[in-house]
Amino acid sequence: MTDDPAPAYHYAVIARAIAEIDAAGPGLTLDRLAARMGMSAAHFQRVFSHWVGVSPKRYQQYLTLDLARRLLADRHTVLDTALAAGLSGTGRLHDLFLRWEAMRPGDYARGGAELVIRHGWFDSPFGPALVMGTDRGLCGIGFAAETGCRATLDDLRARWPNATHLADAAPLQPWAQAAFGLRTNDDRPLTLIGAPFQIKVWEALLHIPPGQVCTYSDLARAIGHPTATRAVGTAVGRNPIGWLIPCHRVLRRDGGLGGYHWGLPVKRAMLGWEAARADAADGAVAAR
Repeated sequence: MTDDPAPAYHYAVIARAIAEIDAAGPGLTLDRLAARMGMSAAHFQRVFSHWVGVSPKRYQQYLTLDLARRLLADRHTVLDTALAAGLSGTGRLHDLFLRWEAMRPGDYARGGAELVIRHGWFDSPFGPALVMGTDRGLCGIGFAAETGCRATLDDLRARWPNATHLADAAPLQPWAQAAFGLRTNDDRPLTLIGAPFQIKVWEALLHIPPGQVCTYSDLARAIGHPTATRAVGTAVGRNPIGWLIPCHRVLRRDGGLGGYHWGLPVKRAMLGWEAARADAADGAVAAR
């Protein structure tokens, strides 16, 4: 935890490995990949497997088989069903937090005036993460691995220009640790600060289970605006709470990754990380 973090070591290694896999294709062996990372094969395998939960070879298959199209074919969730079930309808609906509270529209219109928003930097599986929160809960999570720390801070602060912004990481630490899986016995309360249409889209995003994906048109239909795909895409891009409100799980209908506010390499890493862990969990259950 620091106000000027260096990129988290493991994510930096993984980001370089993904770039090498993309450039070289499926013929890249573990020994050659590890050498390009400046590590022994055994050490690289340990680092990689600890980060993603599967071996480098297994993860390489996700990337070289076109991750987005594979996810759409195999893990395309039906949002209408999830929304009909309600947030408490299934244990896997969203396992990253237990409650959320939306701000009143007037709070958003005033640009956060009278709000005190604290922020701090924390390590995450996807590089340095900027975490912001009010006394009610988390209101912002951004990632700096691709955009840089200053740009990420300026971006999130600009969402609520009239708020009082304080660099004060200590009160946020339990929430940040819970958000990134380092604590499991705490709620991760969310405070959604946005326009009513945006909050409706963000709430729908919460119904996409980890390891699954949907399309922008799925989201538009799920919130009752089937022709508003472009507006839905804009709202997805304005999601201030990255990772916990999983906008990274939204893909284009043609199987493309689409955009991601904090950089496509981060989105791709998140999707691969979740899909690999979901497949590993499914395999463990099947083996019992």
